[in-house]
Amino acid sequence: MLPAGSAGSAGSAGLSMRDHAYPAILGGAPVRRAPWPTYDKGAVCVQAEDEEAALRAIRSQRYFRYDRRPYSETECGRLEECLCRYFGCAHALVTSSGTAALALALMAAGIPRGSAVACPGFTFAATPSAILLAGCEPFLVEVDQDLHLDVADLRRRWTAEIKAIIVVHMRGFAADMTALTRFAADKGVPVIEDAVSALGAELNGRRLGTFGVAGAFSTQSDKSLNSGEGGFLVTDDSVLFARAAVLSGAYEGRVAGHFPDGHPPLATDLDLPLFSFRMDEIRAALLSAELSRLDDRLARFHANYDHVAAGLRDVAGITVRRPVASGAYLGEALVFRVVDADADWFARALCCEGIDARNLGSSQDRNVRAFWNWRFLYGAADVAQIKSRLPDTARYLEQAVDVPLSSTLDAADCDQLITAVRKVAAASRRNGGPAPSAATN
Repeated sequence: MLPAGSAGSAGSAGLSMRDHAYPAILGGAPVRRAPWPTYDKGAVCVQAEDEEAALRAIRSQRYFRYDRRPYSETECGRLEECLCRYFGCAHALVTSSGTAALALALMAAGIPRGSAVACPGFTFAATPSAILLAGCEPFLVEVDQDLHLDVADLRRRWTAEIKAIIVVHMRGFAADMTALTRFAADKGVPVIEDAVSALGAELNGRRLGTFGVAGAFSTQSDKSLNSGEGGFLVTDDSVLFARAAVLSGAYEGRVAGHFPDGHPPLATDLDLPLFSFRMDEIRAALLSAELSRLDDRLARFHANYDHVAAGLRDVAGITVRRPVASGAYLGEALVFRVVDADADWFARALCCEGIDARNLGSSQDRNVRAFWNWRFLYGAADVAQIKSRLPDTARYLEQAVDVPLSSTLDAADCDQLITAVRKVAAASRRNGGPAPSAATN
Protein backbone atom coordinates (compact mmCIF):
# COMPACT_ATOMS: atom_id res chain seq x y z
CA MET A 1 0.00 0.00 0.00
CA LEU A 2 1.36 3.43 -0.90
CA PRO A 3 1.92 6.01 1.84
CA ALA A 4 -0.36 9.04 1.77
CA GLY A 5 2.67 11.25 1.23
CA SER A 6 2.70 15.02 1.37
CA ALA A 7 2.68 17.81 -1.14
CA GLY A 8 6.03 17.75 -2.86
CA SER A 9 7.63 19.49 -5.79
CA ALA A 10 5.52 20.42 -8.78
CA GLY A 11 4.97 17.92 -11.55
CA SER A 12 6.12 14.31 -11.30
CA ALA A 13 9.71 15.21 -10.53
CA GLY A 14 11.68 12.34 -9.09
CA LEU A 15 9.42 9.69 -10.60
CA SER A 16 10.00 7.69 -13.75
CA MET A 17 7.36 5.89 -15.79
CA ARG A 18 8.71 2.65 -14.34
CA ASP A 19 8.05 3.85 -10.81
CA HIS A 20 5.10 2.06 -9.20
CA ALA A 21 3.76 5.46 -8.06
CA TYR A 22 3.70 7.01 -11.53
CA PRO A 23 0.03 7.48 -12.57
CA ALA A 24 -1.27 5.36 -15.42
CA ILE A 25 -3.13 8.36 -16.83
CA LEU A 26 0.29 9.86 -17.57
CA GLY A 27 1.77 6.65 -18.93
CA GLY A 28 2.67 4.64 -15.83
CA ALA A 29 1.67 1.06 -15.07
CA PRO A 30 -1.91 0.62 -13.81
CA VAL A 31 -2.65 -0.88 -10.41
CA ARG A 32 -4.84 -3.56 -11.99
CA ARG A 33 -5.61 -4.82 -15.49
CA ALA A 34 -8.64 -7.03 -14.87
CA PRO A 35 -12.05 -5.36 -15.39
CA TRP A 36 -13.47 -3.78 -12.23
CA PRO A 37 -16.39 -6.04 -11.14
CA THR A 38 -19.79 -4.43 -11.80
CA TYR A 39 -23.25 -5.80 -12.53
CA ASP A 40 -23.14 -4.83 -16.21
CA LYS A 41 -20.03 -7.00 -16.61
CA GLY A 42 -21.75 -9.96 -14.98
CA ALA A 43 -20.64 -9.45 -11.37
CA VAL A 44 -23.98 -10.50 -9.85
CA CYS A 45 -25.04 -12.75 -6.99
CA VAL A 46 -27.36 -15.23 -8.66
CA GLN A 47 -27.01 -18.86 -7.60
CA ALA A 48 -28.26 -22.15 -9.05
CA GLU A 49 -31.14 -22.29 -6.56
CA ASP A 50 -32.31 -18.86 -7.75
CA GLU A 51 -32.31 -20.03 -11.35
CA GLU A 52 -34.23 -23.15 -10.37
CA ALA A 53 -36.85 -21.05 -8.60
CA ALA A 54 -37.37 -18.95 -11.73
CA LEU A 55 -37.54 -22.10 -13.85
CA ARG A 56 -40.14 -23.54 -11.49
CA ALA A 57 -42.30 -20.48 -12.12
CA ILE A 58 -41.74 -20.72 -15.86
CA ARG A 59 -42.68 -24.40 -15.91
CA SER A 60 -45.88 -23.66 -14.00
CA GLN A 61 -47.02 -21.55 -16.97
CA ARG A 62 -48.70 -19.26 -14.48
CA TYR A 63 -46.95 -15.95 -14.99
CA PHE A 64 -49.73 -13.59 -13.89
CA ARG A 65 -50.11 -13.16 -10.14
CA TYR A 66 -53.89 -12.89 -10.18
CA ASP A 67 -55.45 -16.21 -11.19
CA ARG A 68 -57.64 -18.84 -9.52
CA ARG A 69 -55.11 -19.59 -6.79
CA PRO A 70 -55.44 -17.98 -3.37
CA TYR A 71 -53.18 -14.95 -3.56
CA SER A 72 -51.02 -16.23 -0.69
CA GLU A 73 -50.11 -19.25 -2.85
CA THR A 74 -48.78 -17.19 -5.75
CA GLU A 75 -45.08 -16.41 -6.13
CA CYS A 76 -45.82 -12.69 -5.70
CA GLY A 77 -47.94 -13.34 -2.61
CA ARG A 78 -45.26 -15.48 -0.99
CA LEU A 79 -42.57 -12.89 -1.75
CA GLU A 80 -44.69 -10.14 -0.21
CA GLU A 81 -45.14 -12.20 2.95
CA CYS A 82 -41.36 -12.72 3.14
CA LEU A 83 -40.75 -8.99 2.67
CA CYS A 84 -43.19 -8.17 5.46
CA ARG A 85 -41.28 -10.43 7.82
CA TYR A 86 -37.92 -9.06 6.71
CA PHE A 87 -38.90 -5.41 7.15
CA GLY A 88 -41.20 -5.95 10.11
CA CYS A 89 -43.99 -4.13 8.30
CA ALA A 90 -47.70 -4.80 7.84
CA HIS A 91 -47.79 -4.71 4.04
CA ALA A 92 -45.56 -5.16 1.00
CA LEU A 93 -46.50 -4.78 -2.66
CA VAL A 94 -44.18 -6.03 -5.40
CA THR A 95 -44.12 -3.83 -8.49
CA SER A 96 -42.66 -3.45 -11.95
CA SER A 97 -39.89 -1.08 -10.80
CA GLY A 98 -38.66 1.10 -7.97
CA THR A 99 -39.87 4.16 -9.87
CA ALA A 100 -43.36 2.63 -10.03
CA ALA A 101 -43.26 1.89 -6.30
CA LEU A 102 -42.31 5.49 -5.55
CA ALA A 103 -45.05 6.94 -7.77
CA LEU A 104 -47.61 4.53 -6.29
CA ALA A 105 -46.67 5.64 -2.77
CA LEU A 106 -47.33 9.27 -3.68
CA MET A 107 -50.62 8.52 -5.43
CA ALA A 108 -51.84 6.11 -2.75
CA ALA A 109 -50.97 8.60 0.00
CA GLY A 110 -53.49 10.95 -1.60
CA ILE A 111 -51.04 13.72 -2.52
CA PRO A 112 -53.13 16.08 -4.71
CA ARG A 113 -52.13 16.41 -8.34
CA GLY A 114 -50.18 19.59 -8.96
CA SER A 115 -48.71 19.64 -5.45
CA ALA A 116 -45.05 20.31 -4.85
CA VAL A 117 -43.07 17.35 -3.49
CA ALA A 118 -39.72 18.13 -1.89
CA CYS A 119 -36.72 15.93 -2.68
CA PRO A 120 -32.93 16.35 -2.50
CA GLY A 121 -30.98 17.77 -5.42
CA PHE A 122 -28.69 14.74 -5.34
CA THR A 123 -30.66 11.75 -6.50
CA PHE A 124 -31.18 9.58 -9.56
CA ALA A 125 -33.42 11.05 -12.27
CA ALA A 126 -36.06 8.45 -11.41
CA THR A 127 -36.99 10.34 -8.23
CA PRO A 128 -38.24 13.54 -9.91
CA SER A 129 -39.61 11.35 -12.71
CA ALA A 130 -41.75 9.43 -10.21
CA ILE A 131 -43.01 12.72 -8.78
CA LEU A 132 -44.03 13.80 -12.28
CA LEU A 133 -45.61 10.39 -12.89
CA ALA A 134 -47.79 10.97 -9.82
CA GLY A 135 -48.94 14.29 -11.29
CA CYS A 136 -46.91 16.42 -8.86
CA GLU A 137 -44.05 18.89 -9.19
CA PRO A 138 -40.50 18.21 -7.92
CA PHE A 139 -39.28 20.82 -5.41
CA LEU A 140 -35.51 20.42 -5.09
CA VAL A 141 -33.55 21.26 -1.96
CA GLU A 142 -29.85 21.32 -1.14
CA VAL A 143 -27.75 18.48 0.22
CA ASP A 144 -24.98 18.92 2.78
CA GLN A 145 -21.29 18.20 2.27
CA ASP A 146 -21.90 14.49 2.89
CA LEU A 147 -24.62 14.52 0.20
CA HIS A 148 -27.54 14.00 2.60
CA LEU A 149 -30.74 16.04 2.31
CA ASP A 150 -30.15 19.34 4.11
CA VAL A 151 -33.08 19.73 6.52
CA ALA A 152 -32.03 23.29 7.34
CA ASP A 153 -32.27 24.23 3.66
CA LEU A 154 -35.64 22.49 3.41
CA ARG A 155 -36.83 24.64 6.32
CA ARG A 156 -35.57 27.82 4.64
CA ARG A 157 -37.22 26.98 1.31
CA TRP A 158 -40.51 25.67 2.71
CA THR A 159 -43.75 26.80 1.10
CA ALA A 160 -47.38 25.86 1.68
CA GLU A 161 -47.47 24.23 -1.76
CA ILE A 162 -45.28 21.35 -0.53
CA LYS A 163 -47.55 18.44 0.38
CA ALA A 164 -45.02 15.61 0.79
CA ILE A 165 -41.30 14.96 1.20
CA ILE A 166 -39.38 12.24 -0.61
CA VAL A 167 -36.14 11.53 1.18
CA VAL A 168 -33.52 9.61 -0.80
CA HIS A 169 -31.02 7.23 0.79
CA MET A 170 -28.74 7.90 -2.13
CA ARG A 171 -25.95 5.48 -3.01
CA GLY A 172 -27.00 3.40 0.00
CA PHE A 173 -26.38 6.05 2.69
CA ALA A 174 -29.16 6.75 5.19
CA ALA A 175 -30.50 10.28 5.45
CA ASP A 176 -31.03 11.88 8.86
CA MET A 177 -34.47 10.42 9.47
CA THR A 178 -34.77 11.72 13.02
CA ALA A 179 -34.43 15.35 11.98
CA LEU A 180 -36.48 14.90 8.82
CA THR A 181 -39.45 13.07 10.33
CA ARG A 182 -39.59 15.57 13.19
CA PHE A 183 -39.64 18.45 10.70
CA ALA A 184 -42.29 16.74 8.54
CA ALA A 185 -44.49 16.13 11.58
CA ASP A 186 -44.29 19.82 12.45
CA LYS A 187 -45.42 20.67 8.91
CA GLY A 188 -48.10 17.97 8.82
CA VAL A 189 -46.86 16.30 5.63
CA PRO A 190 -45.92 12.65 4.96
CA VAL A 191 -42.39 11.39 4.34
CA ILE A 192 -41.89 8.75 1.66
CA GLU A 193 -38.53 7.00 1.51
CA ASP A 194 -36.74 6.44 -1.77
CA ALA A 195 -34.66 3.51 -0.56
CA VAL A 196 -34.15 2.23 -4.10
CA SER A 197 -30.37 1.98 -3.70
CA ALA A 198 -30.38 1.07 0.00
CA LEU A 199 -32.20 -2.27 0.16
CA GLY A 200 -31.28 -3.87 3.49
CA ALA A 201 -29.38 -0.93 5.00
CA GLU A 202 -30.24 0.15 8.54
CA LEU A 203 -30.21 3.28 10.66
CA ASN A 204 -29.78 2.70 14.39
CA GLY A 205 -30.98 -0.90 14.05
CA ARG A 206 -34.07 -0.07 11.98
CA ARG A 207 -34.30 -0.90 8.29
CA LEU A 208 -34.45 1.99 5.87
CA GLY A 209 -37.84 2.27 4.18
CA THR A 210 -39.75 1.83 7.45
CA PHE A 211 -39.41 5.36 8.89
CA GLY A 212 -41.90 7.12 6.59
CA VAL A 213 -45.46 6.33 5.59
CA ALA A 214 -44.04 4.14 2.82
CA GLY A 215 -40.70 3.00 1.46
CA ALA A 216 -39.90 2.27 -2.18
CA PHE A 217 -37.23 -0.19 -3.34
CA SER A 218 -35.79 -1.45 -6.62
CA THR A 219 -34.76 -4.96 -7.63
CA GLN A 220 -33.02 -3.88 -10.80
CA SER A 221 -29.79 -5.67 -11.74
CA ASP A 222 -27.39 -3.62 -9.61
CA LYS A 223 -29.49 -3.68 -6.43
CA SER A 224 -29.23 -5.90 -3.33
CA LEU A 225 -31.87 -8.20 -4.84
CA ASN A 226 -31.62 -8.68 -8.59
CA SER A 227 -34.49 -9.59 -10.91
CA GLY A 228 -33.28 -7.48 -13.82
CA GLU A 229 -36.25 -5.16 -13.41
CA GLY A 230 -38.68 -4.81 -10.54
CA GLY A 231 -39.32 -3.18 -7.19
CA PHE A 232 -41.60 -3.11 -4.18
CA LEU A 233 -43.31 -0.85 -1.67
CA VAL A 234 -43.55 -1.40 2.10
CA THR A 235 -45.93 0.33 4.52
CA ASP A 236 -47.89 -0.07 7.74
CA ASP A 237 -50.78 2.01 6.39
CA SER A 238 -53.54 -0.38 5.27
CA VAL A 239 -55.47 2.24 3.31
CA LEU A 240 -52.36 3.41 1.47
CA PHE A 241 -51.50 -0.20 0.72
CA ALA A 242 -54.97 -1.05 -0.60
CA ARG A 243 -54.98 2.01 -2.83
CA ALA A 244 -51.48 1.20 -4.11
CA ALA A 245 -52.51 -2.38 -4.91
CA VAL A 246 -55.48 -1.19 -6.98
CA LEU A 247 -53.43 1.49 -8.74
CA SER A 248 -50.77 -1.11 -9.56
CA GLY A 249 -53.34 -3.38 -11.24
CA ALA A 250 -55.43 -5.31 -8.67
CA TYR A 251 -58.67 -4.68 -10.54
CA GLU A 252 -62.18 -6.21 -10.35
CA GLY A 253 -61.96 -7.06 -6.68
CA ARG A 254 -58.51 -8.65 -6.85
CA VAL A 255 -57.29 -6.28 -4.13
CA ALA A 256 -59.24 -8.43 -1.63
CA GLY A 257 -56.67 -11.18 -2.07
CA HIS A 258 -54.04 -8.94 -0.48
CA PHE A 259 -55.95 -8.98 2.83
CA PRO A 260 -56.28 -12.21 4.86
CA ASP A 261 -59.87 -11.40 5.81
CA GLY A 262 -60.76 -10.53 2.20
CA HIS A 263 -61.91 -7.05 3.17
CA PRO A 264 -59.69 -4.21 1.97
CA PRO A 265 -60.37 -0.80 3.55
CA LEU A 266 -61.83 0.66 0.35
CA ALA A 267 -65.41 1.50 -0.56
CA THR A 268 -64.76 0.41 -4.15
CA ASP A 269 -61.78 -0.19 -6.38
CA LEU A 270 -63.48 1.62 -9.26
CA ASP A 271 -62.58 5.02 -7.83
CA LEU A 272 -58.95 4.55 -8.83
CA PRO A 273 -57.22 4.28 -12.21
CA LEU A 274 -55.17 1.22 -13.20
CA PHE A 275 -51.52 1.64 -14.17
CA SER A 276 -50.41 -1.99 -14.55
CA PHE A 277 -47.31 -1.62 -12.39
CA ARG A 278 -47.40 -5.30 -11.41
CA MET A 279 -44.52 -7.72 -10.92
CA ASP A 280 -44.77 -11.09 -12.68
CA GLU A 281 -44.49 -14.52 -11.09
CA ILE A 282 -41.10 -15.36 -12.61
CA ARG A 283 -39.33 -12.37 -11.07
CA ALA A 284 -41.07 -12.95 -7.75
CA ALA A 285 -39.84 -16.56 -7.60
CA LEU A 286 -36.29 -15.46 -8.39
CA LEU A 287 -36.38 -12.77 -5.69
CA SER A 288 -37.79 -15.08 -3.02
CA ALA A 289 -34.83 -17.39 -3.48
CA GLU A 290 -32.33 -14.51 -3.41
CA LEU A 291 -33.94 -13.03 -0.30
CA SER A 292 -32.88 -16.05 1.73
CA ARG A 293 -29.22 -15.02 1.27
CA LEU A 294 -29.64 -11.25 1.47
CA ASP A 295 -28.10 -10.90 4.92
CA ASP A 296 -24.94 -12.64 3.72
CA ARG A 297 -24.66 -10.25 0.81
CA LEU A 298 -25.21 -7.25 3.07
CA ALA A 299 -22.41 -8.47 5.33
CA ARG A 300 -20.04 -8.61 2.33
CA PHE A 301 -21.04 -5.09 1.30
CA HIS A 302 -20.29 -3.80 4.78
CA ALA A 303 -17.03 -5.68 5.19
CA ASN A 304 -15.67 -4.46 1.86
CA TYR A 305 -16.77 -0.88 2.42
CA ASP A 306 -15.38 -0.72 5.95
CA HIS A 307 -12.03 -2.10 4.77
CA VAL A 308 -11.75 0.42 1.93
CA ALA A 309 -12.93 3.39 4.02
CA ALA A 310 -10.42 2.56 6.75
CA GLY A 311 -7.64 2.32 4.17
CA LEU A 312 -8.41 5.81 2.87
CA ARG A 313 -9.04 7.58 6.15
CA ASP A 314 -5.68 9.37 6.24
CA VAL A 315 -5.39 10.29 2.55
CA ALA A 316 -4.78 14.00 2.18
CA GLY A 317 -6.85 15.83 -0.41
CA ILE A 318 -9.97 13.64 -0.28
CA THR A 319 -12.91 13.44 2.13
CA VAL A 320 -14.76 10.13 2.26
CA ARG A 321 -18.53 10.53 2.64
CA ARG A 322 -19.59 10.28 6.27
CA PRO A 323 -22.74 8.43 7.41
CA VAL A 324 -25.31 10.11 9.67
CA ALA A 325 -24.79 7.31 12.22
CA SER A 326 -22.41 4.41 12.69
CA GLY A 327 -23.02 1.71 10.08
CA ALA A 328 -25.89 3.63 8.43
CA TYR A 329 -25.00 2.66 4.88
CA LEU A 330 -25.29 -0.27 2.52
CA GLY A 331 -21.71 -0.20 1.25
CA GLU A 332 -22.51 -0.62 -2.45
CA ALA A 333 -20.63 2.54 -3.45
CA LEU A 334 -17.59 4.50 -2.32
CA VAL A 335 -18.14 8.25 -2.62
CA PHE A 336 -15.52 10.83 -1.70
CA ARG A 337 -14.96 14.49 -2.45
CA VAL A 338 -11.72 15.70 -3.97
CA VAL A 339 -10.70 18.85 -2.13
CA ASP A 340 -8.68 21.60 -3.88
CA ALA A 341 -8.01 19.49 -6.98
CA ASP A 342 -9.76 18.40 -10.17
CA ALA A 343 -12.28 15.65 -9.36
CA ASP A 344 -12.91 14.93 -13.03
CA TRP A 345 -9.21 14.28 -13.61
CA PHE A 346 -9.12 12.20 -10.43
CA ALA A 347 -11.97 9.96 -11.62
CA ARG A 348 -10.43 9.47 -15.05
CA ALA A 349 -7.07 8.73 -13.47
CA LEU A 350 -8.71 6.01 -11.37
CA CYS A 351 -10.23 4.53 -14.53
CA CYS A 352 -6.74 4.35 -16.01
CA GLU A 353 -5.62 2.47 -12.91
CA GLY A 354 -8.30 -0.16 -13.64
CA ILE A 355 -10.95 1.14 -11.21
CA ASP A 356 -14.36 2.18 -12.53
CA ALA A 357 -15.03 5.71 -11.28
CA ARG A 358 -17.12 8.75 -12.19
CA ASN A 359 -16.99 12.37 -11.21
CA LEU A 360 -20.66 12.88 -10.36
CA GLY A 361 -20.61 16.51 -11.45
CA SER A 362 -18.36 16.24 -14.50
CA SER A 363 -19.11 18.64 -17.32
CA GLN A 364 -18.00 15.90 -19.72
CA ASP A 365 -20.53 13.33 -18.48
CA ARG A 366 -24.32 13.19 -18.93
CA ASN A 367 -24.69 11.65 -15.50
CA VAL A 368 -28.40 11.68 -14.62
CA ARG A 369 -27.52 11.98 -10.92
CA ALA A 370 -26.53 15.61 -11.62
CA PHE A 371 -29.69 17.72 -11.40
CA TRP A 372 -28.58 20.19 -14.08
CA ASN A 373 -28.77 17.37 -16.62
CA TRP A 374 -32.52 16.91 -16.02
CA ARG A 375 -33.68 18.62 -19.18
CA PHE A 376 -37.17 17.20 -18.65
CA LEU A 377 -37.40 19.69 -15.77
CA TYR A 378 -35.38 22.62 -17.06
CA GLY A 379 -35.66 22.49 -20.84
CA ALA A 380 -33.01 24.55 -22.62
CA ALA A 381 -32.05 26.67 -19.60
CA ASP A 382 -28.37 27.53 -19.23
CA VAL A 383 -26.44 25.04 -17.07
CA ALA A 384 -24.95 27.80 -14.92
CA GLN A 385 -28.43 29.15 -14.27
CA ILE A 386 -29.71 25.70 -13.26
CA LYS A 387 -26.75 25.15 -10.93
CA SER A 388 -27.40 28.50 -9.26
CA ARG A 389 -30.68 27.13 -7.91
CA LEU A 390 -28.77 24.67 -5.72
CA PRO A 391 -25.22 26.06 -5.54
CA ASP A 392 -24.06 23.90 -2.61
CA THR A 393 -25.30 20.68 -4.20
CA ALA A 394 -23.70 21.62 -7.52
CA ARG A 395 -20.36 22.32 -5.84
CA TYR A 396 -20.37 19.10 -3.84
CA LEU A 397 -21.24 16.99 -6.90
CA GLU A 398 -18.49 18.68 -8.91
CA GLN A 399 -16.08 17.52 -6.19
CA ALA A 400 -17.53 14.02 -5.81
CA VAL A 401 -16.03 10.78 -7.15
CA ASP A 402 -18.16 7.63 -7.15
CA VAL A 403 -16.77 4.08 -7.28
CA PRO A 404 -19.17 1.07 -7.45
CA LEU A 405 -18.46 -1.64 -4.87
CA SER A 406 -19.91 -4.96 -5.92
CA SER A 407 -20.47 -7.50 -3.16
CA THR A 408 -18.40 -9.86 -5.32
CA LEU A 409 -15.22 -7.89 -4.57
CA ASP A 410 -12.55 -9.87 -2.77
CA ALA A 411 -9.77 -8.65 -0.46
CA ALA A 412 -7.35 -8.20 -3.36
CA ASP A 413 -9.86 -6.03 -5.24
CA CYS A 414 -10.37 -3.84 -2.17
CA ASP A 415 -6.64 -3.45 -1.60
CA GLN A 416 -6.13 -2.50 -5.25
CA LEU A 417 -8.82 0.17 -4.91
CA ILE A 418 -7.09 1.59 -1.84
CA THR A 419 -3.73 1.58 -3.63
CA ALA A 420 -5.18 3.24 -6.72
CA VAL A 421 -6.89 6.05 -4.79
CA ARG A 422 -3.76 6.74 -2.76
CA LYS A 423 -1.64 6.69 -5.90
CA VAL A 424 -3.88 9.11 -7.78
CA ALA A 425 -4.23 11.39 -4.74
CA ALA A 426 -0.45 11.59 -4.42
CA ALA A 427 -0.05 12.32 -8.12
CA SER A 428 -2.73 15.00 -7.93
CA ARG A 429 -0.89 16.73 -5.09
CA ARG A 430 2.46 16.53 -6.85
CA ASN A 431 0.96 18.10 -9.94
CA GLY A 432 -1.07 20.68 -8.10
CA GLY A 433 -4.31 19.08 -9.23
CA PRO A 434 -3.77 18.59 -12.98
CA ALA A 435 -6.36 19.92 -15.38
CA PRO A 436 -8.33 17.50 -17.57
CA SER A 437 -6.21 18.51 -20.55
CA ALA A 438 -3.21 16.89 -18.87
CA ALA A 439 -4.79 13.45 -19.27
CA THR A 440 -3.78 11.16 -22.06
CA ASN A 441 -6.69 8.68 -21.93
